[in-house]
Amino acid sequence: MIRVVVVDDEELVRSGFRLILQAAGDIEVVATVTGAEAVKEISLHGPDVVLLDIRMPDVDGLTVLRQLRGLRKTPAVAMLTTFDSDEYIATALRSGAAGFLLKDTAPDLLAHFVRTLAAGGVVLSPKVTRTVVDGYLESGAGSAAAAQVGQLSERERAVLVLITDGLSNADIATRIHLSVGTVKDHVSAILTKLQVTTRVQAALVAQQAGLLSNGEGRP
Repeated sequence: MIRVVVVDDEELVRSGFRLILQAAGDIEVVATVTGAEAVKEISLHGPDVVLLDIRMPDVDGLTVLRQLRGLRKTPAVAMLTTFDSDEYIATALRSGAAGFLLKDTAPDLLAHFVRTLAAGGVVLSPKVTRTVVDGYLESGAGSAAAAQVGQLSERERAVLVLITDGLSNADIATRIHLSVGTVKDHVSAILTKLQVTTRVQAALVAQQAGLLSNGEGRP
């Protein structure tokens, strides 16, 4: 079972996400809490995945995200937002979020996204706009990293495309017939060459560089 904690200031949102995810069969929502309760409950339950509202009146999602990095077991965190151009998204991605979801994400996709997060994959809402991508890259090391895509080997570009598709290391290994250890080595090299620290940051660089639109590197 994949263990999930939902953090949101609106009870209706928390209840809705619980109902949708519990119906999946392989997902257990172990807690639904507000921002003020988040770190304590997440530490107590040790979930695999946290769905974290980016804007909350008591303790905002960015504060919770930073605090979670100090836990012994760090869950995969996807930020929840009602805005696909939220100015906090870039900060959340640089702070280690595994992606973000709009609160109007289709119910049939929500469980899929949670499974992807639990497997170590990347989750970016289909409604991610070019403004959000460009804003992230222009605000930090990403702008310089986009130029580094050309330094990747053909195999590394193939791995990067699959990272952007949301695949975990194990899934990538199966797809391109490599060992998981070899895939981990490729991922490490990709992050270094792109001058980023997380898989989701690497995925944004790939989008900005046009690696996905031109089909280059796709297995």
